[in-house]
Amino acid sequence: MKLGFKAQSFVNELMKHGFILFILALSLFPLYVMITISGKTNAQFSGNPWSFMWPFHFENFTAAWGSVSNYIFNTIFICITSIIMTFFLSLNAAFFFARYKMPGGKILWYFFLLLMLMPDAANLITLFKIVKDFNLLNSFIAVILVNVACGQTIQIYILKNFIEDIPQDLFDAAEVDGATMFQQVYNIVLPMSGSILSTLGILQFMGIWNDYILPLILLRDDNMLPLAVGLVRMDSEYVKNWGSLMAGYTLASIPMILIFIFTMRLFVKGLAAGAVKG
Repeated sequence: MKLGFKAQSFVNELMKHGFILFILALSLFPLYVMITISGKTNAQFSGNPWSFMWPFHFENFTAAWGSVSNYIFNTIFICITSIIMTFFLSLNAAFFFARYKMPGGKILWYFFLLLMLMPDAANLITLFKIVKDFNLLNSFIAVILVNVACGQTIQIYILKNFIEDIPQDLFDAAEVDGATMFQQVYNIVLPMSGSILSTLGILQFMGIWNDYILPLILLRDDNMLPLAVGLVRMDSEYVKNWGSLMAGYTLASIPMILIFIFTMRLFVKGLAAGAVKG
């Protein structure tokens, strides 16, 4: 019986790990195919698209970098600027909703929550008209302001719940010392919410990095396009160089992979901080 129990446990563990490896293989298979094709000529791709072939054409990455480097720098600029502005506004707004009471405050909060239920596509026509009326079309400012406005909704909701769990005694002591609202936000809330802000920043970075529709309708000049739109422009050529195209997609994925690798611990810590109360 004892050996039978150990054997059954071994089989269960083997099946569990096998299933995990199977799911992992399915998830990584597109990445493998992308890297494989990135080193091939069109002739090699037509002959065998699924496996590595020699010679591996590294010059495809040089050609791809010349095409996508400007798109990458544009996207990084939009991401960093949008995240900083969103953090500034979200922290202060969440602190207001969490710590200050006013007549009609709950109605205003519930009305604000309705914004999370609205699909982004439903606002595109109105958004385009507003941006056009302000003469902001074909500018980074338009994309950044819209990203800031959209990013605040979920961030204020999460940060408000987090701030409400901070002991009131800390804020009372700060008020006794003469701290203003902004001093309380940046001396009490900000140091304690680092892990949650890291998670929210990573999620917003991923959303902006992969955003396609918004910059497509707001930007026109090729030298201002972000990565998602620029890659589609590469794909729309009549004659496709599949090696350079996949090399461009590979280069585009590197920043996201690096961010995930180096911030994974902060990301998990932020999720745990947002899930545990008290």
